[in-house]
Amino acid sequence: MEMVLLTALGVGGATVFGALIGFAFKKISHRFSDIVLSFAAGVMLAAAVLGLIVPSIEYGGKFGIITTVAGIFVGAFALNMIDKLVPHLHRMVGTDIEDHEGNGKLSKVLLFVAAIAIHNLPEGIAAGVSFGSDNLSQALMIAGGIALQNIPEGMVIIGPMLAAGVSPKRTFLIAMLTGVVEVVGTLIGYFAVSVASAILPFALAFAGGTMLYVISDEMIPETHHSGARGATYALLVGFCIMLTMTYFLD
Repeated sequence: MEMVLLTALGVGGATVFGALIGFAFKKISHRFSDIVLSFAAGVMLAAAVLGLIVPSIEYGGKFGIITTVAGIFVGAFALNMIDKLVPHLHRMVGTDIEDHEGNGKLSKVLLFVAAIAIHNLPEGIAAGVSFGSDNLSQALMIAGGIALQNIPEGMVIIGPMLAAGVSPKRTFLIAMLTGVVEVVGTLIGYFAVSVASAILPFALAFAGGTMLYVISDEMIPETHHSGARGATYALLVGFCIMLTMTYFLD
């Protein structure tokens, strides 16, 4: 339990770390942001497949593949429903955030921050669920991938909020709260599979489905604004690094 709590704090703290970088470099180039986010997408892709989906099949027994496929689609559908209620990240990060004045700009920025906070919940749940498999190295790999993805998220929310007139102190507090959501999600995921271990295969696949949805629907489109080639290679590097780590840890 202590390891789960420390991991939850680390996953949520990655957003805060990214926010601190955002304060230090308020004007981060879109190209650099794309490469970092794409690298994180590659890490998350490997973590989702190797750390959640493959174990789901293994723990599912005779009907493992059916449970896994169902879990993936239910997880993706759940994120799809969330996306109908909150803005897509790639619609909110654009330069038009800084092209408007007054309350309209602030409202748009806050919607963007709300979108990140809501998307952080299933990511936290994915980290928590992974600890139910009793494979510590695998769980830490997934948490590490999610934490890495949280750093650029923390970076990109600082500039727009400051530009919209939010005070630095309040900006940092809001960024920290988006990380707290992830901590809560991690604990929810861990306790859910601890109470009912029978749901572990489905829960692993559900978490994997949510991560695949975020990667495909949010992260990859966002990273292809300023040229796909650098972002594509960054994704491959991230995926292969995580693949190599999994090979040696196992």
